Amino acid sequence: MDTKNIKAVITGGVSGLGFAVAEHFVSLGGKVALLDVNEDKAADAVGKLGEDKAKFFKTDVTSEAQVEQVLGDARDWLGEINVAVNCAGILGAGRVLGREAPMPLETFSQTVMVNLVGSFNVGKAAANLMQHNEPNDDGERGVIINTASVAAYEGQIGQAAYSASKGGVVGMTLPMAREFTRFGVRVMTIAPGVFHTPMVDVMPEKVQQALGESIPFPKRLGKPEEYARLAAHIVENAYFNGTTLRLDGAVRLEPK
Repeated sequence: MDTKNIKAVITGGVSGLGFAVAEHFVSLGGKVALLDVNEDKAADAVGKLGEDKAKFFKTDVTSEAQVEQVLGDARDWLGEINVAVNCAGILGAGRVLGREAPMPLETFSQTVMVNLVGSFNVGKAAANLMQHNEPNDDGERGVIINTASVAAYEGQIGQAAYSASKGGVVGMTLPMAREFTRFGVRVMTIAPGVFHTPMVDVMPEKVQQALGESIPFPKRLGKPEEYARLAAHIVENAYFNGTTLRLDGAVRLEPK
């Protein structure tokens, strides 16, 4: 797909990886709908991107009905949706058997609902709209890009809920890609390592430095724009389909 024709919905779009993707897509000539629960950062995000290039839609990705409604509204504003990027997520950290008590099921369930079910809701609703797009020369009508994590493969102590949710995202990538071949819709997933995101940026400087030094090469945290450039390359390269790409500087997480 030609990146200048991108008309994308991006969850978690007003900050972190999601905003980096939005910024990069707009720089390539695309137009973006920013889906997020965070209204506080919405005006600033749209202001930076330009009101003719970006619009905010308040969205709870765990709500099937709301996702369907918002994607319909976003489609009407964009003209069509040909790219969907799932960046909305929560950490859901906590030991299964904590010092005070076992992890409440609600904590586990909420993490899975946002990270896994949210990605499913958006992917399903996006594909349902994309199937009606006019195909390009490859027969392609759209691309869905999910965000997993290296924790899907080597989760640390305290990441049972998070790793399960991200492992689910990895697991559904291939079957969804296989199912959507008849519609000309690709499905890909990126599994980032340790990146500069709002969750990491609130950590003490010494902790961030130690995290960066733990990366084999390059010895630093990942940059959101590196994630964004990979997302754009996936959009552009039609032969990427049905797999998960690690973007991690060769890091392999230790148990804790």
